[in-house]
Amino acid sequence: MHNYISGSILSGTLNVQSLLICSITSVILGLGIGFLYRFRNTYNKGFLLTLTLLPPIVQLVIMMVNGNIGAGMAVAGAFSLVRFRSVPGNARDITNIFFAMAIGLTTGMGYLGLAITFFIFLALVELIFLISPLGSEKEGVRILRMTIPENLDYENVFDEVLDYFTESYTLQSVRTVNLGSLFELQYQVELKGGESQKEFIDKLRTRNGNLTISLSRPFPSREEL
Repeated sequence: MHNYISGSILSGTLNVQSLLICSITSVILGLGIGFLYRFRNTYNKGFLLTLTLLPPIVQLVIMMVNGNIGAGMAVAGAFSLVRFRSVPGNARDITNIFFAMAIGLTTGMGYLGLAITFFIFLALVELIFLISPLGSEKEGVRILRMTIPENLDYENVFDEVLDYFTESYTLQSVRTVNLGSLFELQYQVELKGGESQKEFIDKLRTRNGNLTISLSRPFPSREEL
């Protein structure tokens, strides 16, 4: 078992059989990373193709520069340029790109058992984290936007209603609209369970002059690296 995980199938001169075995393993693991990326995530076909083909590409490069320190340093510099010249992605995008590159590096050195074990371990960690509620936004969190007349003192007028219908609330922004004749307030609120959203909005309408009110879920944030 130890030899299977830590042993390399490459010994001496590279041959066609070893190249095919490593390439097939890289493609299969790349497909696995692509399907893992699809889970509970928005995606496009081009990025899935990138995750699938990146391991065999990295694998081939590593095989070609094997034993050549200068060429290896040049390849490392090229990969760093790809990161800084590309469009910034969110944390999960970048993590899966490095995941695919790590698989390619491992298969490129012939450690197929290690690559498969590493893939299974990280896939399980990622799935457990995605399924668990850790880091998820609270169910009752909403974005409340209200339009009010310019002469209305908004700092205290809605506090009573907000205290009754929400667990917590934060005034995030205030801006003028309609050429400065109106104000638009934006709150992040956490609604209390069991309270009617319609009744909540109706109570607010009686205090904002029956102007526009919207209550929506927050957009998922894209953390960039």
